[in-house]
Amino acid sequence: MSLNRRIAYIGCVGVIGIIGTEFGVIGILPQIAHHYHIDIGTAGYLLSAFALTIAVTGPFMVLFASKFDKKKIMLWALGLFLISNVLSSLSPPFWLLMILRILPTILHPAFFSMVIAAATKDASQEDQMRLTSIIIGGIALAQVTLIPFTTFIASIYAWQLSYAIQGGVILITLVVTYRYLPSMPNTEVKSFKDQLSILFRPTFIAGTALNLFLISAWFCSYSYFADYLLKVKGLSTKEISYMLLLFGVMGVISNFVAGRVLGKSMMWTAAFFVVGTLLLPFAFEFIDNSISSVALVVSFWGVMYGPCFLIGVGYMVSAAPDAKEFANSLQTSFGNLGVSLGTATGGWFIDHHGIHIAPWVGGSFGTIAMILVFWRAYLDRVKF
Repeated sequence: MSLNRRIAYIGCVGVIGIIGTEFGVIGILPQIAHHYHIDIGTAGYLLSAFALTIAVTGPFMVLFASKFDKKKIMLWALGLFLISNVLSSLSPPFWLLMILRILPTILHPAFFSMVIAAATKDASQEDQMRLTSIIIGGIALAQVTLIPFTTFIASIYAWQLSYAIQGGVILITLVVTYRYLPSMPNTEVKSFKDQLSILFRPTFIAGTALNLFLISAWFCSYSYFADYLLKVKGLSTKEISYMLLLFGVMGVISNFVAGRVLGKSMMWTAAFFVVGTLLLPFAFEFIDNSISSVALVVSFWGVMYGPCFLIGVGYMVSAAPDAKEFANSLQTSFGNLGVSLGTATGGWFIDHHGIHIAPWVGGSFGTIAMILVFWRAYLDRVKF
């Protein structure tokens, strides 16, 4: 196996643990809210605060971390996630749980940025998207494996076990990274000025906006996945864990397919998956509450959601091939800003109008994302 693919696969395992930590809380939000005697919107801050901190600090941390050995940055990032999970499993006071959630965000974007840059180094344009899809595929794999598994275990025992299991996965990844990846010192130090110049490119601005609003569209509803299926569709906690598994399986498949077609037709691939944000609320509105009907819509949801992060990477890195690490960090930051914006907006509407409205709010963001797809296509055509 080539070094590039080895880095990509190890990075994928790391992403599974990191994303399991970030999004695994979605499946246990109702239990956390009950444990701490808070409403679901307040519990949702565990997700939105995590994402918002990444959005604010990510680019600066990546610019700083780009001076150092990529392997060391990856190890430090994994170490922070390990500490966060171990201490969170002890069910500390809610304010401390919030701090522990924020702790690993310091190096979250740096991990993504370093592993993608290392895996795609000296690879062809087509191979770059395939290697990136392997790494980003860890997001979908986490939704197939770690997130539904920890949700299922939490439904039987206690939500604290979710953090313990996630910590175990992070520990394994840390050991594998230390053992099987070589040192990767930074040999091409770029000036901050050169990297910051991409912020003024119209194509990069359009790609960044698309990344933000597409992810916001999905997280208006995905952040409240468990609560929506519990209250609107009447599913039990165990049934919700099965739905999370189904959602993840479909996401893995669609991410795999998108990784092979995105480089060939970026606009039409993105437009196809953005349409899902517009159709999802109608799908949920007009089905009954039978498990088979819900499973059908959840399958559609997983397929359409699966490649959203990969689309963001493709749009932003393609506009900044000369500053990939910084572009990747901005994708992670704005992607997490989208998570925070979608979660917070969805939570506000839920508090005022009920949980049933969440997919409709996502559809509104999806409309903006669709406009941005065609705006970016126009800019590419006129060579902005």
